[in-house]
Amino acid sequence: MSRVLLRGAVVALVALAGCRGTRPVDAGYAFLNALALPSVGPTPHDVRALDGKVVLVSFFATWCFPCLAEMPTLEALQKDYGPRGFQVVAVGMDLEGEKVLAPFADHYALRYPVLVANQAMIEGHSAFGAIQGLPTTVLLDRRGRAVAGWHGVESHADMAKAVEKLLAQPE
Repeated sequence: MSRVLLRGAVVALVALAGCRGTRPVDAGYAFLNALALPSVGPTPHDVRALDGKVVLVSFFATWCFPCLAEMPTLEALQKDYGPRGFQVVAVGMDLEGEKVLAPFADHYALRYPVLVANQAMIEGHSAFGAIQGLPTTVLLDRRGRAVAGWHGVESHADMAKAVEKLLAQPE
């Protein structure tokens, strides 16, 4: 899937997220609320702590070699930009859930939270929609709105450029 197509899908998801229910819903909060998932590993997770931060959401699986290849980039981004109001959050899409994700997160001692996707998310019933391939990465601005997305492994430089642009914007 091309970046343009993925960006179009992200924009459509933002629009659709606000259409559910009888009253308008801030699409940004729909994405953040979708991250209210259980976490595993050494890094604690509280979805409320994401409010006001630039958030990079990485959908991955433990069996996905491109996902593993992307981990050093995610670690470096968290280390470099975390103090400036940035947070990486990984969402494990493994069907075995916590059974495989907990030992994985403990083994790699990641500096960012590893969340366990619920069945609804795995089936594509969340603000993020269907995740068509792994890794899939979505970048949320400080208001929780999806502003960029990548399908497959993206370079450190391109991700850093997008993160820096969002961090430079006023809150």
